Amino acid sequence: MSDLLPADFARHTVDAEGVRINVRIAGEGPPVLLLHGYPQTHLIWHHVAPVLAAAHTVVLADLRGYGDSDKPPSDAEHRPYAKRAMAYDQLCVMHQLGFARFAVVGHDRGGRVAHRLALDRPEAVSALAVLDIVPTRHAFQQADADFGLGYYHWFFLAAGHGIPEHLIGRDPEFWIRTRMGARHHGGTPFSEAALAEYIRCFSDPAAVHASCEDYRAAASIDLVHDDADAEAGRRVTAPLLALWGAHSFVGRHYDVLGAWRAYADDVRGEALPCDHYVPEEAPERTAHCLRAFLAAHP
Repeated sequence: MSDLLPADFARHTVDAEGVRINVRIAGEGPPVLLLHGYPQTHLIWHHVAPVLAAAHTVVLADLRGYGDSDKPPSDAEHRPYAKRAMAYDQLCVMHQLGFARFAVVGHDRGGRVAHRLALDRPEAVSALAVLDIVPTRHAFQQADADFGLGYYHWFFLAAGHGIPEHLIGRDPEFWIRTRMGARHHGGTPFSEAALAEYIRCFSDPAAVHASCEDYRAAASIDLVHDDADAEAGRRVTAPLLALWGAHSFVGRHYDVLGAWRAYADDVRGEALPCDHYVPEEAPERTAHCLRAFLAAHP
């Protein structure tokens, strides 16, 4: 197991009501929870987390189904991998660590979990940052041929009958390297140690299956929850920062701030000089933006 984080990021396993979540913690000050995306682990933050830890208590967590967190069995409706279930894990983690209210930063899938957490438990979320995403519901509603080609993995990973599990499982290293390499544009190269860690975790068939269930939930039960929120007029009330890659599909195809303003009351943000993997490709600018946002919304 590789470790790119400083030694003061202490390792913990937190029991989130029966689901063991792998976390790293360092720093002092207002708490901030950092959540990773696909196909990664908490190590996506290896550049950014030490910078934030200078002024915050930083909690890095592997989502359920990813990294060294538990990978519980799913069901026919994919409820164990609904963003509601994944967000509740993280709420339990923060409560067990003694934090009733905290900021949340999420990249990619972690941003969708963070969005759901801010909707379901607004009293717990002091500020929300989402990196290189628009709301899931918006993405599906606006889906077209460009989306299908650019985000083909949304449909591939959501396919049934074990198809993506079988194909990815034949060569997880090829999948990780090609999937990530295709969405990188200049900036800081990926750390080989981080890539090795992502490959290690995806070499577990349970992780491949769990991550597919994450995408299956996004195309089914998550949309049910999102539609119910829209019908009830529920919106994110916490201050929201959106950061995205100027060269990413998100940056090239959406009015990112406009999309989030349809779902949140208080939105600001900017494009960064990178593609999709914002914290790894543009770490200095990402850390700068997050520090300023978190300082303004402790």
